[in-house]
Amino acid sequence: MTQWHGDRNKRKITGGRKWAYRGKRTFEMGREAVETELGDTVKKIMRGKGGQMKKKLLKAEYANVADPSSRRIERVKIIGVLRNPVNIDYDRRNIITKSAIIETSLGEAVVTSRTGQDGVINAVLLGETA
Repeated sequence: MTQWHGDRNKRKITGGRKWAYRGKRTFEMGREAVETELGDTVKKIMRGKGGQMKKKLLKAEYANVADPSSRRIERVKIIGVLRNPVNIDYDRRNIITKSAIIETSLGEAVVTSRTGQDGVINAVLLGETA
C-alpha cells in the first residue's frame, strides 16, 4: 500500500478546514519503513528525489562499533538485539533501528545510524556502570 506524506488533510492553526486545491503528487509519496534484521548482509539501492541513491540495509551481520575510551572503531559481529525502544516487538524479532541496544563481541552498544537509510550499522560501545 502506498503511503502519502502530504498534509492537506489537516486543519489550519485557527481550526478551519483546508480545502483541496489539487490532487496528490508523486513527490509526496512515501514508502514502508525498512526493518533491518540479523543475518547475512543484504542491501537494496533505491532512487530518491533528485536522483539521489539511498542504500537500504535489509539484513546485517556486522556493525562498526566505536569505543569512546580507546577512541578506536572496529567492525564486529552482532550477536543479538537486547532492547529496542522503538517497539517492544522488535526485541523478539531482532530488528535493528536507531537507538537499539545490540550485543556484540565487544559488549553492549547503542546504534547511532539510521540503518534503513544509511545502509550501514554504526554503534557506540556503552560504558560499564557500577
